Amino acid sequence: MRGDKIGGPIRWRIVIPVARELVFAALNSDEGRASYWAESAVESDDRIEFQFVSAETYRSRILQRTPPEIFAIEYFGGPVTFTLSADGAESTDLLLTHDGVSADDWIETHAGWLNVLFPLKARLAHGIDFRNHDRERSWDRGYAD
Repeated sequence: MRGDKIGGPIRWRIVIPVARELVFAALNSDEGRASYWAESAVESDDRIEFQFVSAETYRSRILQRTPPEIFAIEYFGGPVTFTLSADGAESTDLLLTHDGVSADDWIETHAGWLNVLFPLKARLAHGIDFRNHDRERSWDRGYAD
């Protein structure tokens, strides 16, 4: 986002043309997260185990769940907060803030969030999953998907 600096908070804002209750459900459910974020993302005991196409796994702790406004988790280096605001036109203004990312990881993490936000919008607005699900063509191998 304009004004972001390496080592500072990462911020992205996106408008998704569905009600925020639907956006919150996609963030807050195993099925929702698996439809755009990871191959699977199963919650147990307030933790989410993300399984990515690259076969990498990451266990994340849920920090806050305030439907339909805030969903926050600990994720790769710090807290990530999704703040959802209704815009009055059956759309959701989503603000993602990721704090605590090291300067060394900042550029890759900053760009990587687009691999979550754009698939989220495609899934909710158009009902499609445009991820490739190909282990040989994953983020870790230099692919944007």
